[in-house]
Amino acid sequence: MPTLRDLQAVIESLWPVDGAESWDAVGLVSGDPDAVVERVHLAVDAVPDTAREAVAVGADLLLTHHPLLLRGVTTIAESTYKGSVLATLVRGGCALVAAHTNADVVRSGTSAVLADRIGLTDLRPLESGAAADTGIGRVGVLPESVTLGALARRIVDVLPATASGVRVSGAYDQPVRTVALCAGAGDSLLGNPLVQAADVYVTSDLRHHPASEFREQAMLAGGPALIDTSHWATEWLWLDVAAEELRRAAGVRVTVSDLRTDPWDFAVLPNASAPTTEHHNEGA
Repeated sequence: MPTLRDLQAVIESLWPVDGAESWDAVGLVSGDPDAVVERVHLAVDAVPDTAREAVAVGADLLLTHHPLLLRGVTTIAESTYKGSVLATLVRGGCALVAAHTNADVVRSGTSAVLADRIGLTDLRPLESGAAADTGIGRVGVLPESVTLGALARRIVDVLPATASGVRVSGAYDQPVRTVALCAGAGDSLLGNPLVQAADVYVTSDLRHHPASEFREQAMLAGGPALIDTSHWATEWLWLDVAAEELRRAAGVRVTVSDLRTDPWDFAVLPNASAPTTEHHNEGA
């Protein structure tokens, strides 16, 4: 059976570390490189629930997309969630490895998987990587033009359910065919020329001011609509693809977490049938 060191080599071949952004923290987080690995469990986030799930299914390695220790910590006390995660995994004999931006840029990375599920063809990266067809984000075309509302519905149907669903900026009936996207947080790419030239840009975690400025400029001078999605949901789609690649390359059992680690539990929306409240000045 392979060791954790062997699995690290396989992971490095599938998602090379040199593809990670300079600020990222990918690779081995905890675990004995000489320990035998028979089963790997995949999740988007290393949180207490996914750590407990990995130990419960008998995994020797939890491979997550998001790094647990991306930012510095001064304690891993079990009263903190990061300490709880590490203590659970160490006690359960389960290592932890992260494949983050290095898994975003490869040909079968997070954005490529999302683009495939939506039905895009003629894909190319928004920002090219070191090798052909690699890089951050993707842009492609739909087989035929659809309305923005229909595309939003397709995305909702493709993604796992979350409280936030998707939010859309643009006219419901406007036609779209060229789609730019970035799985996960992608507002840093709002100024990308391929995004600007698309009919719609699909990404996650759009903040008010960047999204508002983008929308107003598009309304004034023409530009893409926006579809804002759940960060977790867009990247969760990648797990099944990653699991199959790992099974073929390493010959180990691989399972995928179905736990929703999107941070939002429910949404409260206005009642569409409620009467509109009008304010009148009743002064003399």
